[in-house]
Amino acid sequence: MKLKMSENSLFAILLRSPWWISLVIVAVISLLSVALLPKPYVGFGVMGGFPFLVIGVLAARKQWRAPSAARVADIMTRAGAMSWRDFSALVGQTYVEQGYAVTRLNNPAADFSVVKGAQRTLVSCKRWKAANHGVEALRELVAAKETQEAQQCLYMSLIPVSDTAQRYAKAKGVTLLSGNELGRFLAEKPRN
Repeated sequence: MKLKMSENSLFAILLRSPWWISLVIVAVISLLSVALLPKPYVGFGVMGGFPFLVIGVLAARKQWRAPSAARVADIMTRAGAMSWRDFSALVGQTYVEQGYAVTRLNNPAADFSVVKGAQRTLVSCKRWKAANHGVEALRELVAAKETQEAQQCLYMSLIPVSDTAQRYAKAKGVTLLSGNELGRFLAEKPRN
């Protein structure tokens, strides 16, 4: 069973923040330990910063691999101008490059089944250009997920879905990928 960190925990927030913020916290903890603790306990105080050092290293690694803002903007502009055939080919290719086995589906609710290890995800991206995204498409995706016994489902769009659809997605465990997050996914380099 995979444990998931709360989105609002301090460590989750630091993982999404610039890497150097965690290192500043390490420095502050170390300086406070040296300044305020008796000499025999300084080492223990400094060790209190170790989790923040680990988070800083993880954030730096993640941010080092992340595509630039210019690349994300470029790919989003190109995605908005693509036909469905080209966009679906790009999505499929991106998953393959990331090590997934990709199967195209002939299903109105889901376009791809992507598998990595024992994890199967249904991906819906056919409405990526739609001007508004409501709950109905997400309901169909959740129903397809249950029918096909997938562990996860993901809905892609250039613009974010409506607030109602966001609440529905959160309640049903649908991952939403839109805007810059979608651009980062499409621009991401494969991990070796």
